[in-house]
Amino acid sequence: MPGNSFGQSFRLTTWGESHGPAVGCTVDGCPSGLDLTVEDIQRELERRRVGQSKVSSQRQEPDLVQILSGVFEGRTTGTPISMAVFNSDAKSAHYESIKDLYRPGHADYSWDAKYGFRDWRGGGRSSARETIGRVAGGAVAKLLLARSGVRIVGYTLQLGDLRANVIDEDEIERNIMRCPDPAVAEEMVARVDAARHALDSLGGVVEVRARGVPAGLGEPVFDKLQADIGKAMFSIPAIRGVEFGEGFGVIGLRGSENNDPFMRRADGSIGTTSNRHGGILGGISTGEEIVVRLAAKPPASIAQPQQTVDNAGNPATIEVHGRHDPTVLPRLVPVAEAMLALVLADHLLRQRAARA
Repeated sequence: MPGNSFGQSFRLTTWGESHGPAVGCTVDGCPSGLDLTVEDIQRELERRRVGQSKVSSQRQEPDLVQILSGVFEGRTTGTPISMAVFNSDAKSAHYESIKDLYRPGHADYSWDAKYGFRDWRGGGRSSARETIGRVAGGAVAKLLLARSGVRIVGYTLQLGDLRANVIDEDEIERNIMRCPDPAVAEEMVARVDAARHALDSLGGVVEVRARGVPAGLGEPVFDKLQADIGKAMFSIPAIRGVEFGEGFGVIGLRGSENNDPFMRRADGSIGTTSNRHGGILGGISTGEEIVVRLAAKPPASIAQPQQTVDNAGNPATIEVHGRHDPTVLPRLVPVAEAMLALVLADHLLRQRAARA
């Protein structure tokens, strides 16, 4: 099964299944001498962990990471960094009664069509639990980027048609929705709670920003920075749309409105007076803030009766019970941050090799 690795100079490989013994990752290409501890990784995993609040899955997993290789005396050695998180609260019995049924909105049928065999326990490899490896690898990437002054922040921008009106980054980690607008966050929690009681789920939009990214990252033509970021984001379970800067809003603008005028900053560097381009032009970073938005679908696992078929094609009705997220948005935030960090770390290392 190919497709488990991502990146070139800074490369992440994830492994493991939702109800298997463990999940984890290997990071290859991280330079030696980077300060790295278990606490650095654990801090990011805590933000992704299940059971945090009433708006996330109630599966109880401590998600304690073990660094197996690539770190000695608190610093990276330059060799592959392998990390593992052991599963402790998988309840496969929840899936016994529906193991032969195709869950609407899930990858059950498509995986059967491709491989002729699948792990029906919680989605197996297609489960969002795979993203633990991404967040662990992304934590390493964030530390590497921080050396160059790059900072990444993500947040829940929208739930259904309910959108944040203000962006106060100090508020993001103060509410369970990770929304930068505290008033709207309260409304979001109420809507998620109502959806849960109705045995339903909700989608929305997560926005991720990267500041301090130097101009010049990106490899035209087919490895453009936004192309690699787009691939990274679309590889996250539940993502159905990705846009940069003004995004689809550009269709309502004229060129004279959409173009961002260039100017010289006080420090002598070149910048733009606005940022509709979202920090990338021609597939290469401009030095402006990189702005990415992700559209996430409502979680497919709902306990309402739904029509489906079994693996022999016979009609059936399915109800998916168990411990599932009524919305993925709060836990999607650290995953999206991690994927952006992985892409930027990869391109930062590639850029260092591009010029004498």
